[in-house]
Amino acid sequence: MTGRNDGRANDQGRVYQASGDQHITEHHHHGVTWAGPDSVRQPPIGRAPAILRDRGELIGRLREAVAEDAGNTVFVLHGLGGCGKTAVACALFEHATRERGRLGLWVDASDQASLRAGMLAVAADRGAGDGKLMAARNGLRAAADLVWEHLDRSDAPWLLVLDNADDPAVLRDGGWLRTSPRGTVLVTTRQAAGHWWPAAELLYVDVLPREEAAQVLRDLAPGTGSVEDAAAIADSLGRLPLALTLAGGFLAHQVIDPWTMEEYGRRLRERPDPIELIDQGALDAGNDSRHLVSGTWQLSLNSLAGQNLPEAVTLLRLLACWSNTPLPLSLLANPRLDLPLPAGRVQLALRGLLDHSLTELVPGDIRCLRTHGVLLDSVARVTPAGERDQLVAAAAGLLLQSLPASPERGLRDSLLTPLAPHVLALLRRVITWPETTISTAESAATCALRLATAQHRSGDYASALATAEQTTVLARRRLGNDHVLVLRLRQRIGKATDRLGRLDEAANCHRELLDDLERVCGPEALDTLTTCLHLSRPLVWLHRLTEAVQLMHRAVAGRSMLLGPWHPLTLEARACLLELPPGPDLDREALAGPDVVADCRRELGTDHPITLSAELNCAGALLNTGKHTEALLSARRALTAHEQRFGADYPITMATRSLLSNVLNTVGEHREAIEQGEVVREWRERVLGPEHPWTKGIQDKLRRYRHSLAEATSSDSN
Repeated sequence: MTGRNDGRANDQGRVYQASGDQHITEHHHHGVTWAGPDSVRQPPIGRAPAILRDRGELIGRLREAVAEDAGNTVFVLHGLGGCGKTAVACALFEHATRERGRLGLWVDASDQASLRAGMLAVAADRGAGDGKLMAARNGLRAAADLVWEHLDRSDAPWLLVLDNADDPAVLRDGGWLRTSPRGTVLVTTRQAAGHWWPAAELLYVDVLPREEAAQVLRDLAPGTGSVEDAAAIADSLGRLPLALTLAGGFLAHQVIDPWTMEEYGRRLRERPDPIELIDQGALDAGNDSRHLVSGTWQLSLNSLAGQNLPEAVTLLRLLACWSNTPLPLSLLANPRLDLPLPAGRVQLALRGLLDHSLTELVPGDIRCLRTHGVLLDSVARVTPAGERDQLVAAAAGLLLQSLPASPERGLRDSLLTPLAPHVLALLRRVITWPETTISTAESAATCALRLATAQHRSGDYASALATAEQTTVLARRRLGNDHVLVLRLRQRIGKATDRLGRLDEAANCHRELLDDLERVCGPEALDTLTTCLHLSRPLVWLHRLTEAVQLMHRAVAGRSMLLGPWHPLTLEARACLLELPPGPDLDREALAGPDVVADCRRELGTDHPITLSAELNCAGALLNTGKHTEALLSARRALTAHEQRFGADYPITMATRSLLSNVLNTVGEHREAIEQGEVVREWRERVLGPEHPWTKGIQDKLRRYRHSLAEATSSDSN
């Protein structure tokens, strides 16, 4: 080697120069590098909420646990991610350290490494020397024993918070969770299964009540809206504290064009992805997904997958096709399950969701499951596109198995009320997931049609109308205006509007639908003929008899040609002709009334709804054609049959009682006529309202009946 080599070293560096081969060995010794948390004396969560809403009872119970000489206790705060467990723990920490003079110790228990480092830092805080700590870190002595040895010998009583212990196995492995007479342990977790927490007191942390949730928004963003505006947003966010905090942060920190609460609520409703808007309220989430509603629950899902329960994730994605309202468990208990996961794993998957606080059981007459709406929207937005159609198809299939294909008239099925919001939510999911096929969208629309039909036939006309109107709007967006299912949903709108006494509106609705059906399906199609019959009914009430009679005969002729003279739908149309008011048309049809009843009994049976309708209409026709004795016998039979078949409070039963009252008055039995009429009046005023045409009709009749009774009484006295 020739020439000169120059070198320079700084700090601990070395420069070597040599003219031949050299072998140099250096040994560098450094001090121990601390890898634990910077502090265990403060919660590492930033600024705690200034005011903790609606946690008074819970905080009160926990404050008892940090009173003087209290110890040897473990409390477990469990609940859905984002429900405020850490905020409650922080409030207790503040109380224990500032007002009770306790030493506060806070450890992140979200994973094994964080827990171990934090607990060893607790041991160091309580006096463990470097040698013991090094031995524990290197596995030369039991780390948990070291920690609890120094906690037991602490010179000050303490409160130890083990935060985010969502995987209890982390605490169990190594024996990290123990009790000590010197202090109280508080665990926050999403894991609700009691077997993980033996001898601990479990305390559930729920979402906030409506009033307190609204106040949280007003605390964070004062002056941006009224109490009502805040309550509406709180409802949209499911009153979840994390979502409320993010929404309040968003409203409070806008500068250029601040939104009001009303504007925020409107944007939240209109956006196809409301979760994205909610997450914009996170000022500095960093890498902690717990601070975002879009990511906080992924921690639980990852844990389930790690526990060999990937089916739980699939089940949660299926639940995301439905509503956040209570879901009857019977849907998942159906033996004909057609789910995108093995039927034998459904029970385990559901147990996993329950244990991780991702859903909850709701007590009541019908066993139900309830999942938070923000959670469902968060899961829906990250559901893989390739799985969406299968999930919606499965959700629709399960609903179809629970909704009768041809609902019978009668008292309301108890399942209709809890299933209704899930049918609507399913159609909304069809729209927000464009990957769903037309076939799947049709299944969802069929659910809506079955629901509206069942509600109508149970006598709940207001619910039937609301369902039909809302689902028609949704189905149109995916299937188009001329799809037969959309047209049939419109039929339900017209029928319910008619039953609610809005006769002009119902007639217009049916007339527009008839035009569309004739154009799309043809003038002789069954759906077209059905609408002819539906339109004739309000026209009779509106005294447009010529058109009504033409439509009825068109329906009878068309159904007879397509289905035959004895088909139930043909017999139904023939029975409708008996509802005409007195006049030439009724005289002609009344002659055939007994034949219609006989045909219905022969073809359908004596207690079939169409047979009962024919008997009721025949009794009315007999009355209107002057055959009063026969009408009275027929009306009494009809009332008895309707009460036995449908119950005393069913609308058609009330119509039968009203007819009997009319016949009784006609034949001079005024007192009984008034008694029967009063039953009808009370029911109609209570159920239909005082302004309904049927209510006004029975009120007018009762005035006439009383006048007739007064005249008869006066005549007898003379």
